[in-house]
Amino acid sequence: MDTSNTRKRFVAEDQRLANLLFGQQNKNLKQVERSLGVRIGSRGLELTIEGEGSQVDLTVRLMAELQALLQEDYPLYPTDIDYAVRILSSDSKASLKSIFLDTIFISARKKIISPKSLAQKQYIDAIRTKDVVFGIGPAGTGKTYLAMAMAVSFLLKKEVSRIVLVRPAVEAGEKLGFLPGDLAEKVNPYLRPLYDALFDMMGMDKGQQLIEQGIVEVAPLAFMRGRTLNDAFVILDEAQNTTTEQMKMFLTRLGFGSRAVVTGDRTQIDLPAGRLSGLVQAADFLQGIDGISLQYFSDRDVVRHPIVQSIVQAYDRACRDAAPQPVAKKD
Repeated sequence: MDTSNTRKRFVAEDQRLANLLFGQQNKNLKQVERSLGVRIGSRGLELTIEGEGSQVDLTVRLMAELQALLQEDYPLYPTDIDYAVRILSSDSKASLKSIFLDTIFISARKKIISPKSLAQKQYIDAIRTKDVVFGIGPAGTGKTYLAMAMAVSFLLKKEVSRIVLVRPAVEAGEKLGFLPGDLAEKVNPYLRPLYDALFDMMGMDKGQQLIEQGIVEVAPLAFMRGRTLNDAFVILDEAQNTTTEQMKMFLTRLGFGSRAVVTGDRTQIDLPAGRLSGLVQAADFLQGIDGISLQYFSDRDVVRHPIVQSIVQAYDRACRDAAPQPVAKKD
């Protein structure tokens, strides 16, 4: 690694781009300084970047990539800078335009939904081309939200005729038995996150209308048994809480013209002790099958509040430290 002190220049194309790139009172530049550990001085259209050679090179590359986004009228937010730093730190040759400008869907609130990491880009590309895609990784990486956006996009383009959103209800037995209502009402709290994502994208009225028309179905996994789902975009969320039998049952529901996205986090399994996770087993069993893609996310792909990434990293470290160490054999 290059640790020598280096100074390089970057010149913006014009004053408009410089204003957008540098940010009000240079707030974007200050954010980059904190993220990459460099010093940035600005004068007119020109930046002077000082620091370790590798970080200076990365900063110059970052500025060029962000400027290219701005030239396409991309609205640059502080979180985008964080995502861009992560992406280019992982792959300095990555094109931010090919990732950030890959618009999946524009929500009812005019929010542009697009990938924010290399893993997210690979994930949505896999959904476009494969029949079954597994999105496996920690909370906050956009697995379910992006799958939902792709489902809505497929529906609006008439590539499918309906969306089916499925979740296992781990406690659908004894504990839920004390709650009032029929089975559908009892498992409804488990399905709430799927409703929330749908309403966030389509608006409450439109989303409710699609549910009432049967175009969008939100159901517990137990309701899938015996069905064949044709011409549908099916999402199985929280799949780490499926059993082997449930996962097999779900995957064999797919009919003609359908595709499925299975999402889950292997570190948050809530099954009773001794029960194997259907998600973990499926990831082992289904490798190498044509038409199936396994996409993995890490803490670097967390796109929620920055503190969420730190929390995920802290728990990952704790789990590694707590893992039993091999005992050295005596001679």
